[in-house]
Amino acid sequence: MNTKEKALLEYLQGFITENRKEGFKRVLQNRTQHFTIAIEDVYQLHNTSAVMRSCEVFGIQELHVIEQKFGKRIDKEIAMGAQKWVDVNRYSTIQSCIDAVKSKGYQIIATTPHNNSCLLQDFDITKPSALFFGTEKEGLSEEIMQQADGFVKIPMVGFTESLNISVSAAIIIQDITARLRRSNLQWQLTEEEIFEKTLDWTRKSIKDIDFIEKKFYEL
Repeated sequence: MNTKEKALLEYLQGFITENRKEGFKRVLQNRTQHFTIAIEDVYQLHNTSAVMRSCEVFGIQELHVIEQKFGKRIDKEIAMGAQKWVDVNRYSTIQSCIDAVKSKGYQIIATTPHNNSCLLQDFDITKPSALFFGTEKEGLSEEIMQQADGFVKIPMVGFTESLNISVSAAIIIQDITARLRRSNLQWQLTEEEIFEKTLDWTRKSIKDIDFIEKKFYEL
């Protein structure tokens, strides 16, 4: 952040309420990029939106959406406004998503009820991880399974061995983020990241933002 950006944020915050400013501080203190979530070719639009909502509720800042087969828009009704507060990265190929998250230092973790997956309660939270979710019917593609650094599954004791993707994602995200907050790991956003998101969210909270920013630069 530079002096001009700091001045811009201070100026823009004059257009939002104190409650909203305090809300940004509170939420960003609980945001993390230690984990990130990726979903592969989820056909049902409401499932993509529901996973986004779980990311927002439990503090995951970034969601990666692979649309190699199905190009979809976010269902705003299901997301309940989460699309404003979660960074969504969209990819036209599986490999481009894998390459992107690996370049950020994440290990690839495939969520699957099959093979010798690690049980959720035994999953090692210390390493930055990108958790990949597939569809309930087909699961993750072989391309992702072959490049995964590890596998994790939700323990189940019934006859059914799979859950809807939105349910699976909510269970796993809640578990790993809760354990993360109880740990001594440095999981929170950096000061720079908090500033960037505060500026981003402030912009998204202001009507006629382009006009208002233009006025700032004319001062």
